[in-house]
Amino acid sequence: MSVRPGPRDRGAVTAELALALPAVVLVLAALLVTASVAAGQLRCAEGARAGARLAALGEPDATVADVARRVAGEGARVGVARDGTWAEVTVAADGPAAWFTGGAVAVSATATAWVEP
Repeated sequence: MSVRPGPRDRGAVTAELALALPAVVLVLAALLVTASVAAGQLRCAEGARAGARLAALGEPDATVADVARRVAGEGARVGVARDGTWAEVTVAADGPAAWFTGGAVAVSATATAWVEP
């Protein structure tokens, strides 16, 4: 025995889709923003590691900052600190999620390396 939709059921699927579609779009946008911020975080971490490796080898701070910025992206801010035994490179940038979050999402990473003798 099959149940046939009556005249009152016409358009029920359309109404349900109209109610659910904004929620699906919002979840998709949140996933895309999370992925883009995570990618920015990974770029900062890789830039900090590359800079720390060069700083440990004795490269000048300008070279270290240039390489870290090249790896992390042009808008990255790079800081280099040395204390004789250790070199620490910090890379910070604004994530590309301002259109969704209403403001810039800051991402940063720090890497430390032992200075080669």
